[in-house]
Amino acid sequence: MCGIVGYIGKNDSIKPVIEGLSRLEYRGYDSAGISYKESSDIITLKKEGKLDNLKSEIKKHNINSKIAIGHTRWATHGEVNDVNAHPHQNELFAIVHNGIIENADRIKSELSSKYSYKSQTDTENFLNLLTSKYEKLNDVRSAVLETFKEIEGNSAFVVMCKLTNKLWAIKRSAPLVCGIDAATRDLYISSDPYALVGFANKIYFPQNEVLCECDPSKVNDEIQFFELDGSASHRYELQKKDLNLNVSEKGIYEHYMLKEIHEQPTLIKSLVDYYTTGEGLESLKSIDNKFKRVHIAACGTALHAGYLVKNFLEKENKVPVQIDFASEFRYRNPLLSSDELGVFISQSGETADTLACQELCSESKLKTLSIVNVEGSTLFRDCNYNLLIKAGVEIGVASTKAFTQQVLVGLILSKYLKNELNNDDFKNELSSLSSKVNEVLDRKDEIKQIANEIYNKNGFIFTGRGDHYPIALEGALKLKEIAYVHAEGYAAGELKHGPISLIDENMVNIALVTPDLFDKTFSNAQEVKARKGIMVIVGTENNEQLSNIADYYFGLDYSGLSSTKPVLTNVVLQLLSYYIAKLKGTDIDKPRNLAKSVTVE
Repeated sequence: MCGIVGYIGKNDSIKPVIEGLSRLEYRGYDSAGISYKESSDIITLKKEGKLDNLKSEIKKHNINSKIAIGHTRWATHGEVNDVNAHPHQNELFAIVHNGIIENADRIKSELSSKYSYKSQTDTENFLNLLTSKYEKLNDVRSAVLETFKEIEGNSAFVVMCKLTNKLWAIKRSAPLVCGIDAATRDLYISSDPYALVGFANKIYFPQNEVLCECDPSKVNDEIQFFELDGSASHRYELQKKDLNLNVSEKGIYEHYMLKEIHEQPTLIKSLVDYYTTGEGLESLKSIDNKFKRVHIAACGTALHAGYLVKNFLEKENKVPVQIDFASEFRYRNPLLSSDELGVFISQSGETADTLACQELCSESKLKTLSIVNVEGSTLFRDCNYNLLIKAGVEIGVASTKAFTQQVLVGLILSKYLKNELNNDDFKNELSSLSSKVNEVLDRKDEIKQIANEIYNKNGFIFTGRGDHYPIALEGALKLKEIAYVHAEGYAAGELKHGPISLIDENMVNIALVTPDLFDKTFSNAQEVKARKGIMVIVGTENNEQLSNIADYYFGLDYSGLSSTKPVLTNVVLQLLSYYIAKLKGTDIDKPRNLAKSVTVE
């Protein structure tokens, strides 16, 4: 979600902060701002809307500053406007904040008689509490530490003070890194190491409740770390390998989402190579497979991938698997045992709910495993084992290629545990899958035509059975995310237990009717057709039964595919959602109200 970037050094502070925020735009935001220090004054500029609005405002000012903090906000408290945008500033401090202050109301009730509140945000409670502490302690470091002790909830803060040339940063279960350019001694802070690539060549990952103090006046000790009691801390990690910027351009594609859909055939092939040789294989070998049960927790698209991973592990490995929404897992008081494995799926590795689940499992002495895209992310660092999905940078907020890779990494794990990873049949299946995805991409005009016929209908019900039930869920989610239409995913057999009441001549049923459970799923499609629902069938090709009841029929060649059939079907739904959204004229890569990395619970 929200992006944080801070700089302090000998050079222009605005350029690296704005560049860092630009790199984090894909995460999703609704306003942007920057605070910088000139002489002994802090100046704050912030604008609702895109980062370009802030850039235009900056151009109006002749800025000469060596210290700045910037922020892209995704609203949680207060409407989207200039006033609620970060940073927030008073006479002494400017701060940026990611997360939620859960005891904000209590703090405000104690401070509102003495300090003014200009915004509707919870963040100003930290600002005013910090000011109160500083007035008593007359030391910024101590004031930040004492303020943070009273804050409840998961958050990250960066603090600038008009009286000093330092920056302070601290976090609890929220992403935060700091770095240094070893040549220039310039110092950086961010919520994402990606923002610092090319600027800082040493990046530090502080643990929870560790204060980072960035002081360019010190020599060879510019970043110091402190515990909440003020003592020196060694609870931080230095990056183990250089990070790559991997700048992604749209190239010939109109949107990043379309580009990322088209990247899938190549990514499928490269994933096989990664996990059958070298580093990927070593990751698999590191896993202690002596576990009696698996707990999977994830959110959104990653959760849908998790349903398929559950099916693989239970059907192929005979291991019982419990899967949960990460946001619900902790609150049902799950029964956890040290002989079980926690599996956590996330594209960013910074999803707040998922991180909290991992923490609970770790505290309960379970070994934990991530299926994640971002090496060096919080989830990656906190888990005992990590399986990278190797999807490359995914810019589109609505995940496409990451879903495919998450599912396939789960399948690779299953095959490895069965000693079938190097089985020729499995390798041939993934190679065939890559080719068949390419064939679907070559038929995109057919999908575009279906979209053109149905995009203005009242609603969409996606149905599937077995391994295609998670694909029904994912197809509906993708359409909701980018086209802003009502869509629901159901197990096809559940239609007659309620949802079928929605069916009429303006309701579209996108039925996934594949070779698996064909007769049952076909029967469910007939139930919809009998009630005059608009029938779009994606499934087994050249089938007369399907063509007879379908208003629109997209047949797929599943020959040579076993466990990977759902992945092929899902590519059709990705393209269908894309073309419906395009016809509706929505912001496909940055859909409203959504964020790429959800760092609040």
